[in-house]
Amino acid sequence: MYEIETERLLLRQFSLADVDELHAIYSKDEVMQYAGGIRTREQVENYIENILKSWEKNKLGMWAIAWKNAPKIIGRGGLCFLDKTPEIEVGYVLDRPSWHLGIATEVAKASLRYGFEVLNLDRIVAIANPKNFPSRRVMEKAGMKYEKDAFYYNTDVVYYSISKSDYGSDGSLFVLRSDK
Repeated sequence: MYEIETERLLLRQFSLADVDELHAIYSKDEVMQYAGGIRTREQVENYIENILKSWEKNKLGMWAIAWKNAPKIIGRGGLCFLDKTPEIEVGYVLDRPSWHLGIATEVAKASLRYGFEVLNLDRIVAIANPKNFPSRRVMEKAGMKYEKDAFYYNTDVVYYSISKSDYGSDGSLFVLRSDK
């Protein structure tokens, strides 16, 4: 399993000790309005267990996002399989106080870099609710391009993508650490 240090953030592995902090984020209507709705504590615990399994099996998954100088989780972000497909999706959810600070863009760029430079993926996609303009802007800032309207996770979405040939690292701080 890997973790990444960026300019301001630590993208670290989840553990079951993070359930309460992530649940506090996932139980807010405003935060989850475009991410499938609020989750129960049990759903969050199952989600973290599935993240850990994905890391073991696929060498990818979601990271817990925290400021470098503070261990409290401010969200989650990383790579996963797009709903019922073999495609790899970059995603992120942040707690409200962390919005509009460039954090989602920093996480998306680090995730793309991990996907292309470490996993050697050929292509990464992202989706968002068509009305979620801040998320769409994050995708664009990360270099992704709108491709089509689509339907995933039982909802209408916009679908963005970037290929390895179109990707270029912006040179920002990216320190990769492995626990193995």
